[in-house]
Amino acid sequence: MAIDEKNLGHVEDPAVETQTDLANLANLEEHEVGKWASLKKYPLACFWCMYAVWCVLLVSFENQAAGSVISIPEFRKDFGYNYQGEWTLPASWQSAFSGAPVASGIVGSLACGQIGDLIGRRGVLIGCFVITFAAVTVEFIATTNAVFFAGKFINGFAVGAIATLTVAYIGEITPLALRGVFTCLNALSYTLGPLTVAIIVNYTGEFESRWAYRAVFCAQYGFAVIAAIGVFFMPESPWWLASKGRMDDALKSLAKLGHRGEQGVSKLALIQQTLDKVKQETEGATYMECFRKTNLRRTIISIMPLSIQSLSGVIFAASYSTYYMQLAGYSTAESFKLQIGQQVLSLFGNVCSWYLVDRVGRRNLTFYGLLVLTGILFVMAACATVGTPGPIKATIAMILLYCWWYNVTIGATAYTILAEVSTSRLRGKTVAIGFALQNILNMIWLFVLPYLFNPDYANLGAKVAFIFGGLAVFSLVYLFIYQPETAGRSYQELDEMFTKKVPARQFKSFRTESQEQNAQLTGDAAKQAEL
Repeated sequence: MAIDEKNLGHVEDPAVETQTDLANLANLEEHEVGKWASLKKYPLACFWCMYAVWCVLLVSFENQAAGSVISIPEFRKDFGYNYQGEWTLPASWQSAFSGAPVASGIVGSLACGQIGDLIGRRGVLIGCFVITFAAVTVEFIATTNAVFFAGKFINGFAVGAIATLTVAYIGEITPLALRGVFTCLNALSYTLGPLTVAIIVNYTGEFESRWAYRAVFCAQYGFAVIAAIGVFFMPESPWWLASKGRMDDALKSLAKLGHRGEQGVSKLALIQQTLDKVKQETEGATYMECFRKTNLRRTIISIMPLSIQSLSGVIFAASYSTYYMQLAGYSTAESFKLQIGQQVLSLFGNVCSWYLVDRVGRRNLTFYGLLVLTGILFVMAACATVGTPGPIKATIAMILLYCWWYNVTIGATAYTILAEVSTSRLRGKTVAIGFALQNILNMIWLFVLPYLFNPDYANLGAKVAFIFGGLAVFSLVYLFIYQPETAGRSYQELDEMFTKKVPARQFKSFRTESQEQNAQLTGDAAKQAEL
C-alpha cells in the first residue's frame, strides 16, 4: 500500500514530492539527530524501549533462579540426597532443572518468531505473561522434583518467547542514534535479574524452611505484574503493522512513539521503502527465507555473537559460580555475598558498554573483548589446576573479572548485532533463530556441566574453563574474518550493503546510495537557504 497524496500534502517543503523523497528525508533526519536530541525528541519511544527491557527481567530472573537455588542448603535438602555428610542435588535433576527450560525456550523462541509475525508483538507478549503467572505458581508450591521440573519447563517456553520478542521490538522502535544503547540495555536486564536473585538469596538463603528458596520464586510475581499492566498500553510495532499493509494503524503507532504529523508520514515512508526493497528476497517471510540468498549471510552474522556467548563460558560463570565458591571452601554466607559482588560488576560492565558500543564500534568491541575473555578463561583454568588456597581465590577473582568484561563486550554487543543486522521483514524470525540456537548450546552445557563439574562425577570444577577457552579461540577466527561494522547505519543502508555483498572489512568505509542522496538533500537545502 502506497502513502496517498493527501498525506504528502501535509509536508510543507515543495521539494519533497514523492514517497522516495519522504523516505530519504526521514533517513537524513535519523543520521542528523544525536543521542541527547533523540532522548528529548522521542521520549515515548525511549519509554517503551525501557518497558521492553523491564520485560527481559522476567527472563534473566528465571534463568538465574535455577542455578542459584542449587546453592541454597535447604533446597538441596528438600530435593536432594545426603552424599558424604553433605546434601547434594542429583546431577540428573540439576541437568533437568537447568536444561529442560532451555529446551522449551527453544520452542518458545521459534513459536514467537512465527506467531509474532501473524498476530503482532503485543499479542504474543500477553500470552507469555499468562503462561508465566501459571508457571511461577507451580514453581512456588512445588515439594517434589517432578512438580518443580514441570514449573520450570512451562516457564521456559514463555521466557524464550519474551527474550526473542523484546530484542525485535527494541530494534524496530528505537531511534537510530540510540539503537546501540537500548540494545545494550537489553543486556542490562540479564545483570539486574541475577543481581535481584543474589540479594534475595543473601537474605533468605540460610533460612531453615522452604522460604529459603520460595522467596526467590515469589519475587517473580512483582516483575510480572508490572510488565502485565504495561502491555495493555504498549504501542504495536509500526514495522509489523506496515508489513501487514495496515498503514493507518502504523501511523497511529508512530504517533504514540513520538513521530507525529509530517514526521510520522516521512518515517512511515522510510519503513515502507525499506520493506519494499527487501520484499523480493523475503517473499513469504518463512523461516526458510532466512537461509536464502543474501539473507543467509545476514542470518549468520546476526546470530553468531549470541552463540559465541554460550561457547565462551557464560553459562559456567553465571549459573555455577556460587556453587563453585562453596565447593572451593567459602561458607554459604560468603558465597552469597560474592554473588552479589559478581552481579554488581556485571551491571557496571553493561553500563560501560553504553558508551563503548558506538564509540569503539560493534566489531572491535566484540572481537577484542572476546580476545581478552579468552585470556581470562585460560588463567582461570590454570589457577584451578593448581588447586591450593591462593590459586583457588585467584580463580574466583578471574570469574568476577570475566563477568565484568563479558558484559562490557560481547555480553552487550551480541544483542545490538542481532537486532540491527537481521533483514527488516525477517527480523522477528532471525531473532528467534538466534535465541533458539543459543538455547540449544545452553541446553547442552546445562545437561553436561553438572557431570563435568560436580565432585561426585568428573570433579573438574573451574578447570572446565579450558574447554570454553579453546572454543573462544575458534570464535575469534570467525569474528576476525566475517564480522562487519554496523554502527551508525540505518536499516536502509544495511539492506543496500548486504544486497551489494560488501565485504565485512569494507562496511565501515563503504558509501551507500542513501548517503549520496542525503548529501544531495543537504546540498539542495543549503541552496534553498541561500535563495
